[in-house]
Amino acid sequence: MKTMTKEQESGLMGKFRRLSTEKQDFFSGYLFISPFILGFLLFIVVPMGISLFMSFHNYDMLTEAEYIGFDNFSKIFFDDPKFKQALMVTFKYVISAVPLRLVIALAVAMLINRPSKLSGLYRVLFYIPSIIGGSVAVSIMWRNIFGDSGLINGLLENIGMDPIYFFKNPGTALFTLILLAGWQFGSSMLIFLSGLKNIPNDYYEAAQIDGASKLRQFFSITLPCLTPIIFFNLVMQTIQSFLTFTPAFVITNGTGSPRNGTLVYSLYVYQKAFADFKMGYASALAWILIVIIAVITMIFFATSKYWVFSESKEG
Repeated sequence: MKTMTKEQESGLMGKFRRLSTEKQDFFSGYLFISPFILGFLLFIVVPMGISLFMSFHNYDMLTEAEYIGFDNFSKIFFDDPKFKQALMVTFKYVISAVPLRLVIALAVAMLINRPSKLSGLYRVLFYIPSIIGGSVAVSIMWRNIFGDSGLINGLLENIGMDPIYFFKNPGTALFTLILLAGWQFGSSMLIFLSGLKNIPNDYYEAAQIDGASKLRQFFSITLPCLTPIIFFNLVMQTIQSFLTFTPAFVITNGTGSPRNGTLVYSLYVYQKAFADFKMGYASALAWILIVIIAVITMIFFATSKYWVFSESKEG
């Protein structure tokens, strides 16, 4: 029977130690990310699975769910004019609010990117609206500002102009929601700011030597270098805008008035689920929204190769 030498024994013990260390690292890693995994499963995967199951049922939360196949989806597409209205309002909101927010965010980021002793304070002040912007309190404040007897109409009356009844006209009512979205530019601004700080100064110095104006530098250097950041913000803000709910709910008391002019999609889902007690129908509406967002996101990714530039792509 062969006996192991000391070198073989030490090598074997080293392998066991490495394997033991790898296992410890493996379990430690999963232990640290377990709260996220549990939260993802419990609060995202499971509810999505239940929602998908309920979308094929007639369920009012009071009686037993009744399987009806694709009837909910059929009613949504062919017998529900409110669905088309909510979809149209939401697309108007997204198409207007997302570019407005990104333009304001980029403009402010460029302003505070200049060296200043108060730049840190400016970042905090500009970011605050994004922290509190989705709250009920801010929505109530917004309603009071644009209300019939609010701040805006008070100022108009003081200068001899007729008041504007923002919440009695579908167009102007939706306009106030778009303005509120534009006011919440803080998160996009910080991301743009980090992108601006990563653009090498050598680019601008070379452009100045060539006699390029500030406007030319913006379109030839700043924008191309920021396209990955613009793409990220565009995707994230589009998804967030499709899911907007609190401002429309608070400002219109959950009705989507006037004449459904502020009936964004999430508000309509809420009405069907908790006002009409049609949870199965609301689940089907929610899954249609998921598909719409997924398709638009895929379009963004498919077209990004034509306008998003990166160092790895350009070589």
